[in-house]
This record gives sequence, structure tokens and C-alpha cells, in this order.
Amino acid sequence: MHPHPTRRDVLRLTSTAAVATLTGATMITAAESKTHLSEAAPERIGLDGKQLQVAYDLLKKFTEGPDAPIPGGAILVGRNGKIVPPVYFGRQFPKQDTPIRKDGLFLLASISKPITYLGAMILVDRGLLQLSERVTRFIPEFKAHDKDRVLVRQLFTHTSGLPDMLLNNLDLRKQHAPLQKFLDGAVSDTQLLFKPGTQVSYQSMGTAVVAEIVQRLTGQPIAEFLKKEIFDPLGLKSTALGATGLDRERIVRVQEQEDHAGTNFNWNSEYWHNLGVPWGGLFTSPADFAVICQLLLSKGTHAGVKLLSPASVRAMTTNRLHEEPDLPEPHARTQPWGLGWRLNHPGTVGSWGDTLGPSIFGHTGATGTLAWIDPDANGFCLIFTTGLHAKNHHRLVAISNAISAAFV
Repeated sequence: MHPHPTRRDVLRLTSTAAVATLTGATMITAAESKTHLSEAAPERIGLDGKQLQVAYDLLKKFTEGPDAPIPGGAILVGRNGKIVPPVYFGRQFPKQDTPIRKDGLFLLASISKPITYLGAMILVDRGLLQLSERVTRFIPEFKAHDKDRVLVRQLFTHTSGLPDMLLNNLDLRKQHAPLQKFLDGAVSDTQLLFKPGTQVSYQSMGTAVVAEIVQRLTGQPIAEFLKKEIFDPLGLKSTALGATGLDRERIVRVQEQEDHAGTNFNWNSEYWHNLGVPWGGLFTSPADFAVICQLLLSKGTHAGVKLLSPASVRAMTTNRLHEEPDLPEPHARTQPWGLGWRLNHPGTVGSWGDTLGPSIFGHTGATGTLAWIDPDANGFCLIFTTGLHAKNHHRLVAISNAISAAFV
């Protein structure tokens, strides 16, 4: 296993080659992808290397020893169009001593959602999808159980009233049901928990319905659409919705939920890896996902590849809850959501960092992942771990605080 860089090592870095040597990072060559971000020492891109080392030390501590709360993880920080190479810690498998692979792929869980929504926004730019229309315009059978008043945009902002999961979610997983059964259930079987536009309630099934809209408008499975329209144009060879086509040996296994441990449908199962749920089935590497972060910082165009208009990027990454006339003002102010991307919720238990500004947007995942993007500082932070978010939220925030302090 590669030794972790010391504080003195980080400070003396003078070239991307030195960075890669210290971290064990795999250098991405121009032949592999012209879109991947070039690497640089922290100080060359406006980051405090000594402070960044504080974050590395924290994740190292959290992943050390047989009883470590987090089996493994990686940190990648970028600014001004470049990245400090990702640094990896811990183990490839929760209950084995195998060191984490430097080409490891992470299951992002709910960070998959804004990527699905990003795909839908491409259709908005093409004039194929209108967010102010009712969902039933695109999926007539969605009207079942009095859901005909739900607007498409409310699926993006978690104000639709849909439940987070299907009532028979566990049964479908036990049966190894195909993805379409989940999508059909989200359309026809779900019932509203409240009147649309009156509350904010996190809902994976809203993402499922958006995925079905994309499929109907394009005639393509959602995984194929995202590959064709986002991952391939950006040269992201290590990113996919579902692990089909990826090297499964590279996947860093995650802590299992207690009620799913040992089953053949848990997050580490071949079934779940290949299912590719649009609300939680994205696999990627830190270097690949950094490209998506930069795409958003660059207003929808990166390395000559235009995927979104600046207007769509702005709509996705600024608070849209004020557009709901029946939503209480405190909800819109303290729980801001863009179109698929969440803004930081400062002062709440859901905050990603105590010093992050109001323009920060990003997402988290139940598998222990956190990504935030700061347009004011022209930078971003990726903390991809394999420790359950529910048990490690405070640890992720501690790392995030240390990284935020590295921006100078």
C-alpha cells in the first residue's frame, strides 16, 4: 500500500508527477481522455496544502484498524480547473485487509440523482421537456391515486409529495426484479404524502419518475441515455449507471445496511451492481466525477464539449423553492433545493460544513459519499467513502470543514 503523504511532503510538492508519486494516484494521460482535469500541487491552485493535510489525516484516522468506522475512502479537491490528485485510504472490502485500489470505483448512492436530473435538463434545453407542465402530459397513467396535479419541476425539488421508496421495494429486491418494475411502481402505485408544493420531503421515487419521462421521450433506457449524452462525450470511461461494462473488481465494497447484510440484493451484490437505479446506482472514480463538477463550474461546457446551457446550470444550482407559492417560507429558506442539486442547509443537521457559503451546491449518498461545489471559489470537494452515511455524517462534516478551510 502506498504510504500517505506527510504534511512536509505535501508542502514540498512542485509538480504533478511528484503529487502522483506521493499519493499513489494513477496519472490520466491525454490518450485516455482529453477532458480529465490536469493535476497540480495545492498551492498552485489556491489551496493550503498544510490545511488539506488535516483532512487527509482525519480520513486516515477514520479508516485505520479492524474496527475503523469507515472501511475505505478517497478525497479529491479541485480548483481553478485543476485537481490535487485523489488520495486513498483504508481497505477495498469492509472485512478484509486488501488495500483500497487506486483505480477504485465508488457506488455514489444518492449522488446519482442529480446526474439523472442533469440528463433530463438536456431534454429541457432541446425543447422536449417542460418543467412547468404536469407529469401526466408525459406519463398519462401517473394520474393514478390522484397524482394528476404534480408538476415535473416538483419531482426535481422534492416537493411532489411522492414517497421516498415503494412500499414493496424490499420485495422487489428480494425477487431480483428488473429496473422497469421499480419505475412502473413509481408511476402507478405511489400515493401522495401531501399536496404537491406544500412541503419538502426527500423522494427517490421522484427521480424514478423523471427517469421514466426521459425513457419515454428518447426511447432509450436511462442508463444508455446517460452514457450516450453525458459520460461518453466527457470521456468518462469509469462512470456508469449500474456496473454493467465496468470492471467489477475495481468496485470498492461498502458497509452493508444491517437489515440487508448477507443477502443477495444488498449494495455489494451482483444484482444491485447491475440494476442501475437512477436514484442510487451510479458508479464512478473521483477523477471522472471531478469532470462533472468542472462542467457545472464552467456553465455546462467543458473541454469544448457543451452539454447544458448556462441557464440550465444556473437553474439546477440555485434555490428554486421560492417558486412554490404554497410552500412555507422557512422551508424554502432553510432547506434550499435547486433542480436536482441540493444547496447546503446551514444550521441544520443536514449541513455539509459549518463554514460553507450560501452558493454551495452538491449532494450526499447513503453509502458514505459527499460532493460539494463552490462557484464563488471556483472549486469543489469530493469525499467518497464506504462507511454508512447515517453512522458517519459527523465524520464527513469534519473532513469537509477541514477542506473548506484549505481554500485561500
